[in-house]
This record gives sequence, C-alpha cells and structure tokens, in this order.
Amino acid sequence: MSSSMLLQLCAAALAGFMITILLKFELVNGAQARLNTDKTRATLVSIGQELGVSGWGLQSSYDFCSWPGITCDVESGNSTVQKLDLSNRSLRGNLTVIAELESLKSLDLSSNGFHGPVPPELGNLSALEFLDLSFNYFDGSIPRELGNLINLRFLNLSSNLLVGEIPHELRNLEKLLEFQVSSNNLSGPIPLWLGKLSSLRVFSAYKNEFDGMIPENIGLFSELEMLNLHSNHLQGPIPKSIFASGKLEVLILTQNRLTGEIPEDIGHCTSLSSVRIGNNKLVGNLPIAIGNCSSLTYFEADNNILSGEIASDIARCSNITLLNLASNSFTGTIPSEFGNLLNLQELILSSNDLSGDIPLSIIMCKNLSKLDLSDNRFNSSIPKEICEMPRLQFLYLDQNSMRGEIPREIGNCVKLLELQISRNYLTGNIPSEIGHLKNLQISLNLSFNNLHGPLPPDLGRLDKLVSLDVSNNQLSGSIPSEFRGMLSLIEVNFSNNLLIGPVPRFGPFQKCPNSSFSGNRGLCGEPLLTSCQGSFGNDHENRHGASYRTIAAIVGSGLAVFASITIVVFLFMMRERQEMVANSKSEGAIEEEKADTRPTIEAGDVFIDNLKQAIDLEAVVKATLKDSNKLMTGTFSTVYRAMMPSGLIILVKKLRCMDRTVIHHRNKMIRELERLSRLSHDNLMQPIGFVIYEDVALLLHHYLPNGTLAQLLHKSSGETEYKPEWPLRLSIAIGVAQGLAFLHHVAVIHLDISSANVLLDLNFKPLLGEIEISKLLDPSRGTASISAVAGSFGYIPPEYAYTMQVTAPGNVYSYGVILLEILTTRLPVDEGLGEDVDLVKWVHSAPTRGDTPEQILDARLSTVSFSWRKEMLAALKVALLCTDSVPAKRPKMKKVVEMLQEIEQS
Repeated sequence: MSSSMLLQLCAAALAGFMITILLKFELVNGAQARLNTDKTRATLVSIGQELGVSGWGLQSSYDFCSWPGITCDVESGNSTVQKLDLSNRSLRGNLTVIAELESLKSLDLSSNGFHGPVPPELGNLSALEFLDLSFNYFDGSIPRELGNLINLRFLNLSSNLLVGEIPHELRNLEKLLEFQVSSNNLSGPIPLWLGKLSSLRVFSAYKNEFDGMIPENIGLFSELEMLNLHSNHLQGPIPKSIFASGKLEVLILTQNRLTGEIPEDIGHCTSLSSVRIGNNKLVGNLPIAIGNCSSLTYFEADNNILSGEIASDIARCSNITLLNLASNSFTGTIPSEFGNLLNLQELILSSNDLSGDIPLSIIMCKNLSKLDLSDNRFNSSIPKEICEMPRLQFLYLDQNSMRGEIPREIGNCVKLLELQISRNYLTGNIPSEIGHLKNLQISLNLSFNNLHGPLPPDLGRLDKLVSLDVSNNQLSGSIPSEFRGMLSLIEVNFSNNLLIGPVPRFGPFQKCPNSSFSGNRGLCGEPLLTSCQGSFGNDHENRHGASYRTIAAIVGSGLAVFASITIVVFLFMMRERQEMVANSKSEGAIEEEKADTRPTIEAGDVFIDNLKQAIDLEAVVKATLKDSNKLMTGTFSTVYRAMMPSGLIILVKKLRCMDRTVIHHRNKMIRELERLSRLSHDNLMQPIGFVIYEDVALLLHHYLPNGTLAQLLHKSSGETEYKPEWPLRLSIAIGVAQGLAFLHHVAVIHLDISSANVLLDLNFKPLLGEIEISKLLDPSRGTASISAVAGSFGYIPPEYAYTMQVTAPGNVYSYGVILLEILTTRLPVDEGLGEDVDLVKWVHSAPTRGDTPEQILDARLSTVSFSWRKEMLAALKVALLCTDSVPAKRPKMKKVVEMLQEIEQS
C-alpha cells in the first residue's frame, strides 16, 4: 500500500472520528437546549397562571416565542426570552417567578394592578437593561437588591405607593440613562451619589416628599438632559452644576421651597426648551444670560420674590411660546423688545408692580392668545390697536389704574373668549361694539369702574356668554329686553348702579340672588323683594302685554294637541315597558337582582327638548348596572348601550371620577355639562343629558351605529376583511381635524385623542368623543395642572412624560398618530414594527431604512390610482409635521384642516 493511500485512509478515519464527536456534541447541546426550552416554557406557564395572562400556554409546546408580550433571542437559536412586555393588562399576583428568566433584558409591567412590595428577587435578573414598574400599587421601600442590576439603563418606578429613601445601593447603576420615581411617597434627601452617575440623562422625582437640598454636583459629571423635581419640599439654591454640561433641555422645579437667585449659568444651555421654577422663594433679577437659550419654548417663574426690571434679553428667545412671571415683585415697564416674540402665545405678568403704558410693539405678537397684565399699576388707556393681535382669546387688564374710555375697536377682537377689565378708572359708555364679540363665552367683567350711560342692547347678541358683571359703576336706564338673547348666562351682576325699571322675566335673571340687582333704587320685580307698581309698571305691562297674550293663546291652543300626544306616548311606553319586563325575565338572576337594587338619582336632565319624553333616567341607570350592555372601556370612562322604554337607543358614558369629585363639585359639573351641550360642532360628540347618583356621573349621548375609527381600520367585518377606501378615510381625517380645531378655538384641550375615541355615525361622519373629560374629571382644576400623563398608549406626545402639561401642540401630535393610522392601517404600537419602535418612530425613520412610500402606506389603496397615491403622500407630509418631536414646530389644527382640505379639493 502506497504512502498516499495510507494517508488517505488515516484522513478518512480521522474525519469519521471528528464527525462522531461533533454529532455527540450536537446531541448533548440539543438535549440541553430542549431542556432549557422546556424549563423556560414551564416558567412562562407558571407566570401566566399566577398573573392571569391571557393567551399563554394555549399554543404548541415550543412556540412560546409567539405568545403575546414575549420577544425571544431568535438569532442564538436557543429561544431565550429577552423581552417581556405585560403592560396595561390589569394583571395582579406574585412576580417572584419572573426572576427565573435569567436572560431577560427588558421587563415592562407598567399600568397594571400589582400590590405589595417590589419583589427583591428582581435584583437577580443580572442581564436586565430596562425595568418599568410604573402605574401600579407597589408599596414599601425600593428594594436595595435592585442595585445588583449593573446593566440597567432605564428604571421607572413612578406612580406607585413607595415610601422611604432611595437606597444607597442604587449607586452601582453606573449605566443608568433614565431614572424615574415620580408620584410616590418617597422621602429624605436626594442622594449625593446621584450626581456621580456619569451616564444619567433623565432624573424625574416629582410629587414626592423629598427634602433637603438638590445635590450640588447633580449634572456635573453627566450630560443631564431633563430634571423634574416639582412638588417636593426641597430647599436651598438651584445648583449651578445643573447647567454645567450645557445639554439640559427640561428643568421643572415648581412647588418647592427653593431660595437664592436664578444662576447666570442657565445661559450655557442653548438646547433648553422648558423651564418651570414657579411657586418657590427665588429672589433677585431675571438673569440676562437667559437670552442665550435660543431653544426656549416655556418659561414659568411665577409665585416667587423676583424683582427689578424684566430683562429685555429674554426677547432673544425667539421660539418662546409661554412666558409666565406672575406674582413676583417686578417693577418698571414691559420691554418693548417683547414685540419680537413672534411665536409667543401666552404672556402672563399679573400681580407685579409694573407701570406705565402697554407697549404698542406687543401688537406684533400675532400668535398671542392670552395677555394677562392684571393686578399691576398700568395707568394708560387701553390701546385701540390691541385687537390687531388676530388670535387673542383672553384679555386680563383688571386691577390696574387704566384710564380713558373702552375703545370701540375692542369689537374687533373677534376670537375673544374672556374680557376682564374690572377695577380700573375707565370712564364713558360701554361700547355697543362689544356685542360683536360673538365668541365671548367665559366672562365679561366691567365692574368697579366709572362707566356711565345705558346698557347697550347689542350685548344681548352675546348668546354664548356665561358670566356678565357690570356692577359698581354709574350705569343708568333699564336692563334692555334684548338681553333675553343671552341664552347661556349663568351668573350676572348689575348691582350698585343707577338702573331703573323691572328686572326682565328671563330665566337666568330669575335664578340669580337678589344681590345681583341690589343697590339700584329704581329696579323692581323678581328676584328683588320690591314689586313693580305705579305708572312705570303699567307702561312696562302695556309694552309687553300684547306679546304675553299672544303667547298665552298659543300655549292654550297647543294644550289639547299636547294632551293627545301625551296619551299616545304613554300607551306606547306602557307597551314597551311590558315587553322589556318580559324580555328581562330571561336574563340571569344575578344581573337582574343587581339592576333591581339601583341607587336613587340625585340630579339629572335632558338638554334636548324633543328627547325629554323619550329618555327615562331610571332606565339609563338600570342599563349601566348590566354588564351585558357594556360596549367598551376607555381611559376615562366605560360606555354602555341603553334601550329606553320609548324604543330609543342611546349611549351612556360612566365617568371614572376620582376623590369624590362628583360629590364635591356637582354644581360645577352640571354647569360645565350645560355649557358643553351648547358647544355646537358637526364633528364633536356632545352630551345630550346627564344623571348623577352618589359619586357617579353618567353622560348621555346619541347612539352611533358604526362604532369607532379604530374598529373600522383594524378589525375584520364578517368573513372578508373590509378596509375603507381612501376618499372615505380622507373625509374622516378632515372631520376629526375640524372638530379638534374647533375645540382649540374655544380654548378646550382634549385629554385622550385616539382612534378609539373617534365615533362614526350612520354616514361615517366622524365625531370626536371624550371632550367632556377636559373639565369634568375635576372641575376645580384646569387641564394644565393634571397630575398624571393623560391619553391612550401610543398617542401620548413625548414631552408629556417630562412636562406633565396637556397642551394644544400635544393634541396635534396625537392627531398626527391617528392620521398615520389612517394612511398605514397599522396600530400605533405594533409589535411588527420592531423592538421599542412605535408607529411614529417607524414612519419617521423610513428614509434611513430605505423604505419606499408603498412600504409605509397601505398598498391596497396607494396602488389603486396615481391620484390616490399622490393625495396619500401629501397627507403623509401633514402627519409628519404633526408628529414632530419639537412641539413648537407642529402646525396649529386650523392649519392642518386647511392643508387636508387642499388635498381633498385637488
């Protein structure tokens, strides 16, 4: 045998041996992998059973990677679970078994119902990079074992019931980028070691009981971008180190006990967009260096002890939209340079010691919607040019020393919602041009001036006005009968004038206390105790007698018809009640017993006259006590279907009120509902009535048969999947935009914009729902001071997590998400988009991925015709503008409507 053959035989034998070894190795590894997989599946089944996770354990034995909320490491081939997202599922139970998932990198248990202490066993998840336990009911202290998670980059424990201090062991989290513990009951000082976390970008600890000083090194060793510590008990100065890196974007320190001056170092942060340091004890001047903050959008320093003249340098912050310096000790005049703030929307300088004239340069602020100069020492006249600011909605000039007459040009403020000019030295007549302010809704207050002459009859054209106060002037003559046109009035005050004649027999006037008319010796009639007698009363009676007799004749002739109709309706209702009783007997005994124990109605009304007979409030309450009538559950309410005895079907919304809101604020809620019922727009879902019992508020709405926009876009219909065509989608998008633009026009900010809150009528016309929650959840507070981020998951703009302020630009972002849904037919949060990627991120990052428009848009529509594709691309540009990460760059809703209408018309 040759040597070559021998070598070949040896090589073949060696290869066979190696193959055998490899096969055995693979068999061992395969067995070990199967063993690990079996163990992982058993752990997941235990987790599912303990927490009540639906959809787990029902699939094939080794397919747990496809179970909802689970993401595996598929590249390694061993099916290790790397991500567990069980957020927003109403889960409860023991979490310790999760600690057995040793390879877990991301754990999201937010927005559930977990109680008890945070399990220390979570500290065993050494690979964990992301941990979110926010919006639960965890109590006790933060476990020190979390300090073992040395790879952790994101930790969110906000909105729980945690107590005690932040444990010292967390200093080991050197990779931590975001640390959030807001809305708990944590106490003690903010740890000094926090300033040594070099990777820290975000620290949010608002609404706790922290005391002591802010660490003087915080931000010194890191590139801090956001610091939110509002509503604590912090003392001492604002550390200069916060601004050391120059990367700070958001600083919120409101409602503490901070002292000292605002550091000049603030000027180092050119990326600073939001500064809120109000409700402290800060002193000194406004730093000149603030003018270097070119990205500044919000600046609030109200309720401090700041003094000196207002630095004109702040006018160099050209992007600023809100400037609030109220309740300080500023002196001097308003800097004329403020006229350069072309993006300014709110200027609040009330309760200072400012004087002089209102500078005419401020007229250049064309976007200004709120001007509050009240409670100062301004002593000029009201500039007649003031209404050249086309967006002005709120004008507060009360409690000053303003002189002269009210300019007739005030009637050009056509968007004005509230006008407060009381407690000045104004003279002359009330201009009749005020009657041109058809949008005036909230209040018209001219009290405590030196106004004289008659009340202009044209004020009766203010049919949306809720409150009118002209007291403590020298007004004369009678109260014009035209004031009956002020249909929305709830509060009036004519006291302490020279008025004469009878108080008009008009509902709102008759409901007011007699103090609203006192101090006018010539006034008589109800609600005053003096009756109208003598020649004056006879003249009045002669003047209106004919109309009263005509009304009486009409009423009398209509009684017979009304009686006939009543009998027919009564018989019909009796028959329907009998049918309902018969049908109800077939329902379960438990549900029937629950309905029979319905509570006593304490208040209720139907706003539409022709529906009063058709809606039975007892039947409304009964319908909401049956789970079979439940249609859907939203962020702020549960919606029921209610069949009335008359056969009418309505929607009933049960508000999720907190802290006995209904009991404490019932009258305010009722007034707000009455106002909303008059807030007429074709694309708003308005209440048609209400019922209140105990601490429960039920809102009544028209029934809409085509469900929600979310159902139309994302759910199947029967055996074939129906998706609306582009013209219908565009029409719906425009309708929603119009409804939202109207809300912003009347200064209502929506709290929960989503496709699930867009309902469709019989003709698929969209109606934006949940508008009432803007005030009804707690009528004592405005939407700008809510304590938690409002909205539905996937629609919340990124800035809400930091500012906790619901704003009009935030509404625009949420609408942009809806528009993206319409264009892509994708959910706002879709696992198919990739890990930690929502719809907005996915669309905005398309160019970097090289995706074509057809890969973004719903290809079933964009490929139908060239014109549809062109229109969808144009609408996509609008959606991208609406979802810009910078709030100031987003368009106003009115502009969005205009852009979409141009697309439709083209």
